[in-house]
Amino acid sequence: MSLWAKVRELEGDSLRQIQNLYGQNFPIEFRHYFADIIERQQWDQLDPDNTPNDEPHAKYILDLFLGEIQKQCDSLIEARDFVQRLHFSEIASHFKNVYGPAPLELVRTVKRILSIEKRLVQHAHSLIDGGMHMRNDQHSEKLSHINSELKRLAAMTRDTENDLRQLQSNQEYFVINYQDSLKITSELQQIQQLDPSNPNRQYETQLTRKQAEVDKLLRAEAQKLQQLRASLATRHEETFTHLSQLQNQILDEELIKWKRSQALAYNGVQHESNLDQLQQWCEQLAEIIWQNRQQIKRVELQRQQLPINNPGRDVLPDLNATITALLSTLVTSTFIIEKQPPQVLKTQTRFGATIRLLVGGKLNVHMNPPTVKASIISENQAKALLKNDTSRSITEMSGEILNPESVMEYHPQSGILSVNFKNMSLRRIKRSDKRGAESVTEEKFTILFQSRFSVGGNELVFQVRTLSLPVVVIVHGNQEANAAASILWDNAFAEQGRIPFHIPDKVPWCKLIETLDYKWKHECHSSRGLTQQAKQYLGYKVFKQIVPINSDRQISWAQFNREPLPNRNFTFWQWFNGVMELTKSKHLQKHWDDGAIIGFIGKAESQDKLVSKSLASFLLRYSDSEIGGLTIAWVAESDKAPGIPRVWNLQPQTLRDYGIRSLADRIKDLDQLMYIIKSDNTTQVKDEVFGQYYSKTISSSPQGDGYVRTELMQHIPNSNHITNVSIMGDHSAPNTPASGYEAQLSIHSPTTVSHHNNIQYDVPDMGVVNNFQQANDVTGNMEYDDTLDCLASCNIDVNELLSRQL
Repeated sequence: MSLWAKVRELEGDSLRQIQNLYGQNFPIEFRHYFADIIERQQWDQLDPDNTPNDEPHAKYILDLFLGEIQKQCDSLIEARDFVQRLHFSEIASHFKNVYGPAPLELVRTVKRILSIEKRLVQHAHSLIDGGMHMRNDQHSEKLSHINSELKRLAAMTRDTENDLRQLQSNQEYFVINYQDSLKITSELQQIQQLDPSNPNRQYETQLTRKQAEVDKLLRAEAQKLQQLRASLATRHEETFTHLSQLQNQILDEELIKWKRSQALAYNGVQHESNLDQLQQWCEQLAEIIWQNRQQIKRVELQRQQLPINNPGRDVLPDLNATITALLSTLVTSTFIIEKQPPQVLKTQTRFGATIRLLVGGKLNVHMNPPTVKASIISENQAKALLKNDTSRSITEMSGEILNPESVMEYHPQSGILSVNFKNMSLRRIKRSDKRGAESVTEEKFTILFQSRFSVGGNELVFQVRTLSLPVVVIVHGNQEANAAASILWDNAFAEQGRIPFHIPDKVPWCKLIETLDYKWKHECHSSRGLTQQAKQYLGYKVFKQIVPINSDRQISWAQFNREPLPNRNFTFWQWFNGVMELTKSKHLQKHWDDGAIIGFIGKAESQDKLVSKSLASFLLRYSDSEIGGLTIAWVAESDKAPGIPRVWNLQPQTLRDYGIRSLADRIKDLDQLMYIIKSDNTTQVKDEVFGQYYSKTISSSPQGDGYVRTELMQHIPNSNHITNVSIMGDHSAPNTPASGYEAQLSIHSPTTVSHHNNIQYDVPDMGVVNNFQQANDVTGNMEYDDTLDCLASCNIDVNELLSRQL
């Protein structure tokens, strides 16, 4: 079912939002008749700001649309289709004029429309779930309330506009009568100066009576003007009260909620991008505020033209201050970061960000496009910036950013005023003097974006600023994991309206494990998150006792990523991040999705699970003793007590190992492994689970050059003599047998090559075996390399080896 077919099923407020999406630059008729061709395009692969690379593709799509319109026009040959054919021709002509010079604007417009359509359809379909039904009812009710309030304020503004016009008309009528009164007074004074015998003195009584009537009328009109002015001021006060309440709801609730969602998105929480909806609301607010401000200015002008003493308090200055403050708050609050810079920022590395002014198009800021400047400041500087007056500028920065300035651009098709920084780079950073246990990966900075522009023909000048989410600056890749921990904790547990960048030192375990679950699913690109067993395992790893998943027991930052785990030289986060990096890699991600990796299970628990299974059963678990290691535990016959099952553990393997030979092929190589226990506790033959991932078998025939190809294979040396194998135990569970195998890779030819005494050579490469694991520093950060460096260093000549005389 196409997206447009689902859109047509929307009702109520969602349908009204859809109708507001379309206009002359992208008519709803085009969306309806050409829905299939629109939705077949790969919009997600196009960036409207990537002119050099994506503009040719955008031009192709525009030409495609124009061609389809022409085909449709050619098919409309009946007389009754004349109007429709004419309308399609107008659409094509408008597309050529608007998008021909800038085809990427078509991409921007369509992507925005499709994004909003998808969001509204998802909201409508999520009503199937009961709890979601209630939440969406509340969300729909909130949307309906905001839209109805905006309509109400627009109606109130129209009413005050009508009152203002009536007041202007009455004032003009008063002025005309007042001029008549002055004329009568002048004539009366002239007559009174005449000689009593003058015949014109007979008009004195008539003029006196007429002047009295006009004066009476003027007094009545003056009182009416006072009443109208007071009534208009009261209605403006009412409008401004409702306007302030609605603006607070949109800016302090909805926009703040969007910013909070943006921060949580780093941790993997789904970010509902309703920024276009927020812009529509803010633009309507800006229009209403601007109209009311213009009304107040006209009232001031009327009072200057006709001063009338007000018996009560004059509220006009307060009204002027209130409406100007509302406009200032709206403008400064809607200068936002649409796309945040990376929160783990490495020096000498290019990065970007997108800044957007939600009301820029409505207030015509683009008529004199402002320049936005980026700079990096420290946590203390951010605190000082928020405490001090916004008019003060920061002269000393905490670092130097290359390419820090760019001019905002207006996109008329979407009505968006934004600037896209693409080539910024942090050249250097100035750190503060740290005390105590805090490390450089816990020090936070922020990117300050600021600009200055005028509204209303330089009548109002705004200086706007916005701060990015906290940034941790690193200079080396081995600092990245610890920096990511600081950002994860901050994004998850920062409170609204905090002092930069205060965070709680302790949080409930249930909140942290929920954060880790989101992070895991996001990083591993998997719908399969942390299972109940995994969460219990992680709780035990932290507290060394069983902790309920919903426990409010506090875990401190020190426990999370400052103090090493017992008997280890790495922290809880470093271990968790290591297995997450391992699992999200191309080598293991598919196996995690398939449920082949249990992962989060202790050594003792895995032994209990395996000992009751058939011989050659195995499972995959993360190593407790090594960061980013995966081990295989399997059950085999005991070497000391034949017939008695015993659980063995393979030496942990890391990304470097799987870059040499995949997990599936390693499992295929070992005949000791036959039946895998999956995460759902079911058992399957290994070929059923891993068969689709096995590498193709190398041909046994000699190649064109006469050589027989070889391949690497994993095997367990001396597997028939367990007592001769070095114990490689994982010390995570001292009370269980520390039994383990060290798997080795051997060079294997698919054909049996005999020489002299018909000896088949199996040559283990001990250099490969002993150099798989990379030494970890105390922080537990690892740099992986998927090449065959370790093999190249062995300098093995296979042909010389096979022909060697014994």
